[in-house]
Amino acid sequence: MKIWDQINTAYETGARVKGRIIEKIKGGLSVDIGVKAFLPGSQVGVRNIQSIESTLGEEMEFKILKLNQQRKNIVLSRKAVIEEEQQKKREELVGSLLEGNLLHGYIKNITEYGAFIDLGGIDGLLHITDLSWGRINHPSEVLVVGDPIDVVILKFDRDKERVSLGYKQKTPDPWLNVDMKYPLTTKTKGKVISVTDYGAFVELEEGVEGLIHVSEMSWSKRLRHPSKIVNVSDVVEAQVLDVDIKNRRISLGMKQVGPNPWDNIEERFPIGVKVSGIVRNLTNFGAFIEIEEGIDGLIHISDMSWTQRLKHPSDILQKGMEINAIILDID
Repeated sequence: MKIWDQINTAYETGARVKGRIIEKIKGGLSVDIGVKAFLPGSQVGVRNIQSIESTLGEEMEFKILKLNQQRKNIVLSRKAVIEEEQQKKREELVGSLLEGNLLHGYIKNITEYGAFIDLGGIDGLLHITDLSWGRINHPSEVLVVGDPIDVVILKFDRDKERVSLGYKQKTPDPWLNVDMKYPLTTKTKGKVISVTDYGAFVELEEGVEGLIHVSEMSWSKRLRHPSKIVNVSDVVEAQVLDVDIKNRRISLGMKQVGPNPWDNIEERFPIGVKVSGIVRNLTNFGAFIEIEEGIDGLIHISDMSWTQRLKHPSDILQKGMEINAIILDID
C-alpha cells in the first residue's frame, strides 16, 4: 500500500520513479518499480528496437504515463526522462552560448552546403565556406559523420536558437600578412588546383590562391587554352605580379620566371641574316615561319618571289615545309 501511495504521488506530481528492467514482453519491457509496470518499446528512448534487450537488468529512472490502480496497470516512459534531461542541457547550453566561444561537438549530418554539429542539446550549422581557408568541393572531403570536432561560434540567434559555426576560424586568416609573405617580384612555387579558359589557379598555401592568366604563361607561344602548358596537380614556379588583399587576389606570371626571348632578339637575329624555319601557318597575305620555338616571322606574299605573281602563298609554300629566308625587319 505504501508503494502504491508513492506511485500515485509520483504520477500526480510528475516526479520520476526508479525501477529495474526485469524481462522483455510483448510490445516492450516489464519493469519492477516495487510493483510490476509496463514500458512500451516506443518509450524506451532508443531508435533500434533490437537494442531493448541490452537494457535487461539495468536500473534507471522513469516517468509514469498512465496509472490505473484498480487494474494494477502502470505505463512508464524512459523516453520522457531522456527528453527532459536533454531539454535541461539545452537550456543550460543556450544560456552559456557566446559568439567567439570554442565548443566541442560531434558531426551529426553532412550536406552539400555544410554539416550539422551536435553541441549537446542543440545543433549548429557549419557552412562549407567556414570549413577551410582553402578550397573544398564537398564537406565529406574533410568531415566524417560521428567524429568529434571543435568549432567556434560565429553567430547565435537566441530567439530562434540558431547557431552558426566555424572551423577555419580556429587558425588565423592566411590573407592577413599575404603582402609580406609574397611581395611583388617574388618567385614562388604552387600547385595547380584549377584550369579555366582564361588561366590557371595555383595554391600557394592553404587558403591562398593566385591566378596565372593565360597571357602570362609564355613570352612567345600563342596559347588557345592554358591546358597546353599546365594541368591540375602540376607544381609550377611563378612570379608575384600583383597582390590585392582587399579582394583576396594574387596575380602570378610563369613567363617572368625565365628570360624574355624578345629582349635580345636583334642580337640573335640581326637584320639581313639568313635563317631557316618551318612554315606554321598560311594566310591570304603571307606565311608565318617559326625560326625558333615560340618565335614566328612573317614572309609577306610580296616578298616571296621576284618574278611570280602569286594569288596565294600556297602556290609555292605548304605547312610543315622547311625554308630559308632573310630577316628584313624586327619590331
